[in-house]
Amino acid sequence: MVTISVAFVRQVLDLPTRHVWTDYDAEADVLYISFRKPQGANDSLMQEDGSIHHYDGETLVGMTILNASKREESHA
Repeated sequence: MVTISVAFVRQVLDLPTRHVWTDYDAEADVLYISFRKPQGANDSLMQEDGSIHHYDGETLVGMTILNASKREESHA
């Protein structure tokens, strides 16, 4: 059984788009999230948590989550 937290639902509703595409590479343990297809990113920034945010200008168009299965929920 999968339990979906209220925090997760709120985060999904706060995404910059209503359509989201995901791909998971189990061998590399990397989750790819795109907010548009094709992404068309022209810049990427590594975040403090190790995720990578992809931008087209100032628009967030995707994210790469490294070590996706090993991440723990933040209690902040």
